[in-house]
Amino acid sequence: MSVIDDHSAEFQQAVDHLKKELSSIRTGRAHTALVEGLQVEAYGTAQELKNLASITVSDPRTLRIEPWDASIVSAIEKAIQESDIGINPAVDGKVIRLAMPQMTEETRKELIKSIGRKVEEARIAVRNVRDQVKKEIERMEKAKELTEDDRFELVESLDKRVADVNKTIETLGKEKEQQVSTV
Repeated sequence: MSVIDDHSAEFQQAVDHLKKELSSIRTGRAHTALVEGLQVEAYGTAQELKNLASITVSDPRTLRIEPWDASIVSAIEKAIQESDIGINPAVDGKVIRLAMPQMTEETRKELIKSIGRKVEEARIAVRNVRDQVKKEIERMEKAKELTEDDRFELVESLDKRVADVNKTIETLGKEKEQQVSTV
């Protein structure tokens, strides 16, 4: 069973990556995860926005970004404009405000497609880990480290693990689609 356990972190990594990707998809409501990971060119290097500014939700449809150093306001504004979140920043002195636009039906459909793509990418990552583990199990059997029965047992256990991870991925995708679909 240890072969599967050795790779459990990789399965979890696929799920965690999907969670991070889905958190950056806007749902019509303001939430800090939308911009926290945005790369801002500041002090000669690219840094995440959350390390450069205070990000707060001032009301359900507005984010307030207050840089700790006023000299990087324009760099943050540029990073937001160049990102794919589709929101124009409003600069008010040292504060940047992001007003979430009302989502149209077309926007919702596009976001749902994007969610589907991200879910599929996660499934592919899980499938790649599964293939890697399966090859390792077959190698162990050829090297006489496993009996044929042990191999069948491990493959069965692996398939169960993959099914559980895929179910989690599917659930995360459905929940995000539900959030996007809710008007």
